[in-house]
Amino acid sequence: MATPLIVNVVELLRWPGSTKDVDISVAYADFDFANEQIVDQPIQVTVHLESLSTGIMVNGSAGADFVAECRRCLKPMQEHVDVAISELYQQVLEDPDAYAIENDQINLLPMVRENILLSVPLSPLCSPDCPGFCPHCGADLSEGECGCRREVSDPRWAALEALKDKLESPSE
Repeated sequence: MATPLIVNVVELLRWPGSTKDVDISVAYADFDFANEQIVDQPIQVTVHLESLSTGIMVNGSAGADFVAECRRCLKPMQEHVDVAISELYQQVLEDPDAYAIENDQINLLPMVRENILLSVPLSPLCSPDCPGFCPHCGADLSEGECGCRREVSDPRWAALEALKDKLESPSE
């Protein structure tokens, strides 16, 4: 089975400055993510290839959906992640971060796979202002207040708090 993200770049290698666009939807199974968070849906890949004197620059984006639990309230969530891609491919690897051009072809699949896996958040939030659980009673604060007293006191200020209580308030 041929990999859909192998691109023939022989024409690009002959003329620096030439370009090529690739816009393709790739089956989830082709990526072999080995990550249960990535949703089994086609991955949309849109890239622009530009030939340079030192290789081929690939710029574009890829998108995938992932499932996870909110790190604060533990509710299940499904989000979409769009990955900005900017990678270099070279025939003779001079840059340690570059990918190899083999037989006048570049395989975009490993690069897209790597970028998607790196963009999935390790501890996602269902919303930026998710209150999570009460640290005292464990109630879900997104459903309402729990009634616990939440006085946050830093023990490093305890000596000053004690002085404040002893001082009289200034009279006017």
